[in-house]
Amino acid sequence: MRPFSDKTGQTIVLLLIAGSGMVAIARGMSLTFLAIRLQGDFGLSPAWIGVLIGTGPLLGAAVSPFAGTISDRIGRRVVLVTALMFAGLGLVGLGLAQSVAAFALAHIVSSVSAAVYEPVSRALMSDAAPEKLRLKMFSWRYLVINAGWAVGPMIGLAIGANSPLPFVIAGIVHFVFAAAIFTIVPAALAERGGQGTVQQAPGLRRLGAALRDRRLLFYVGGGTLLMAVYGQWSVTLSQYLTTNIADGMKIFAWLVTTNAAVVVLATAPARMVIERIGPLRAMVLGCLLFLGGELGFAVSTDATMLIGFMVLFTIGEVLVVPAEYVLVDKISNDGNRGAYFGAHSLSSVGNFIGPLFGGLALGAFGGQGMFMLFAMLAAGSAVLFAIGHASPPPAASDGEAVDATGEIAGEALHRSHRPAFA
Repeated sequence: MRPFSDKTGQTIVLLLIAGSGMVAIARGMSLTFLAIRLQGDFGLSPAWIGVLIGTGPLLGAAVSPFAGTISDRIGRRVVLVTALMFAGLGLVGLGLAQSVAAFALAHIVSSVSAAVYEPVSRALMSDAAPEKLRLKMFSWRYLVINAGWAVGPMIGLAIGANSPLPFVIAGIVHFVFAAAIFTIVPAALAERGGQGTVQQAPGLRRLGAALRDRRLLFYVGGGTLLMAVYGQWSVTLSQYLTTNIADGMKIFAWLVTTNAAVVVLATAPARMVIERIGPLRAMVLGCLLFLGGELGFAVSTDATMLIGFMVLFTIGEVLVVPAEYVLVDKISNDGNRGAYFGAHSLSSVGNFIGPLFGGLALGAFGGQGMFMLFAMLAAGSAVLFAIGHASPPPAASDGEAVDATGEIAGEALHRSHRPAFA
């Protein structure tokens, strides 16, 4: 890819961080109240609400790998602008829908577009930033997204949770962000300067090549287990607290606040820890903190214990999220970064595995059984990331492996290839 000047790259990174925060606020102020709208306006049962809300993200998880690959071929800008425009249209449609069918269609459009936006925006940020700054970049992005989701619902409540206005405003925010990307990100982004084999490969072949990388496959597997643990923790934990602990809903509200506060306070220290010990060790440490937090939830009997273990759990979260992105970034290169981040987004399936198996375990074995399940998933994730990190790079078509400098038999196949972090 044609390199950015330092000033242009910095502008793009700042735009994407700020825009991701605004998008998070917009989605938080609207999507938080989807279930309320479906129940109040359309009278759907909880089961049908779950099916409808879950369908969009599930389709998004299936589509996003192809979006990353397409962005490698035609450029990040056009994919991001298109995704944001359709996401905005979907949100406006959610606010104005007068039937369940129209609501479902709008939700699917919005969810799939959001799933396309995520891996492509991460790939563009890696394109625009020097490697030494990418950890800080991913860390700040994670922080502003969490802050946006913390602030968004309060704005939505102030506007009116049952009103279409939050959805319409959220759609306009997406349109404005799309216009900013179209204006600020250079058109040259769509051009590819490299002539290597990977850059010339068709999109599906590039995605297939990414999925043949054992390192990435183990990272996807580990990421799926992690997402099952922390991606939808509020769903399973709220069910447990409201039925098993006195003042469970009040305690749950405190846990949500604790999670948001720790994310804000611990992001910078977590980044320094990752820089000091490396992304793999930080990932394993985060998984162990998840394990400790889940076991702590299982033995907690009051709010103080639950809040303490939520702090432990959230510190694990702020370690694993940026560390995971850095690990994926380090095994990709300029010609396949979109494909790698797109394939890695398959791990978002964990958002459905977690509530599904967590709910089944809660019903069959109680809270202790559910928390033990999540503790085992966290431990399994650490093992998968360690195996992936230790795996060799994929072999070239002639069977020879890419070495640490990206050379094959003395020829530069990937001039920008970066080895996995040692």
